[in-house]
Amino acid sequence: MTKVNREIVVSEALDLLDEVGLDTVSTRRLAKRLGVEQPSLYWYFRTKKDLLAAMAEAAMAPHSTAPLPTPDDDWREWFLENMRSFRRTLLMRRDGARLHAGSTPSSDLDRLRRKMDFLVTAGVPERDAQMAMLAAGRYTVGSVLEEQADAGPGDGSDLPADIPVIDYESAFEAGLTLILDGLAHRADGLPPS
Repeated sequence: MTKVNREIVVSEALDLLDEVGLDTVSTRRLAKRLGVEQPSLYWYFRTKKDLLAAMAEAAMAPHSTAPLPTPDDDWREWFLENMRSFRRTLLMRRDGARLHAGSTPSSDLDRLRRKMDFLVTAGVPERDAQMAMLAAGRYTVGSVLEEQADAGPGDGSDLPADIPVIDYESAFEAGLTLILDGLAHRADGLPPS
């Protein structure tokens, strides 16, 4: 039996998520996987909700540790790449978007402030920067939710001929570009259309 600590519990819970999906992750299954009694998990997490929050935070590590923007970065390119990084991170885990949805980025607040400061310094009105980051983040989560919901065993060949198979990456890029275009329009001082 491996010595159990908080990090091991989260790591094993994420591996369990990848194997069985969010609906089937349970503290009973996790305890069995760890070779411990279920009540011992409450030493590390008081509730399953607390465990899911820690899992969501750990799952976001690849995005949370990505380099922050520098003053020399083009804000438009940075905005696009930031959302692409977020999407890639959500896609790394089975049901990653569902796990993340509704979570609170408590340990990422300083990074969020620095990203917002970068956009404002680059000339994006503060309120527009806030709303664009919120909208783009929610758009990204929603896009990945749809993509992961469709990621079943089928390859699309079972769809009727008049329903095209979706290229999720292209669809994501198209929507992200529309959000960026609207933000750039506002950053250029133009009134809302």
